[in-house]
Amino acid sequence: MNVTNEPALVRDRFYPRSRQTVGAARHFAAGTLDAWAVADRLDDVLLCVSELATNALLHGVPPGRGYRLRLLRFGGVVRVEVHDSGGGRPRIGGRSDDAECGRGLLLVAAVADRWGVGPRSPGKTVWCELDIP
Repeated sequence: MNVTNEPALVRDRFYPRSRQTVGAARHFAAGTLDAWAVADRLDDVLLCVSELATNALLHGVPPGRGYRLRLLRFGGVVRVEVHDSGGGRPRIGGRSDDAECGRGLLLVAAVADRWGVGPRSPGKTVWCELDIP
């Protein structure tokens, strides 16, 4: 059996603590996926980028700091990572049906094939993976 291990494709960008950066992060992700010729699940990836970046801004980025968006493509997977320097551990919380916020990780869990949180010093990395054909 002949197996070829291709190196992962990686692109990342740092964003300051500002709500306006979520749109820029989506734009960066769309351009990256286009460069990698990934068209399948584009909307799912962009939704995950939006939700993870927004969560970092609301809960994980201390004043004066920022967050890093990293995109990786390896095998049949696109991985989205958002690195921040804040404390706490994100989790899917119980929200009422009429709540106006608090559904970000619920959406990520619904569209991604896998998601999780990893340690970082300082802070954490929240990631999700989407299988692509």
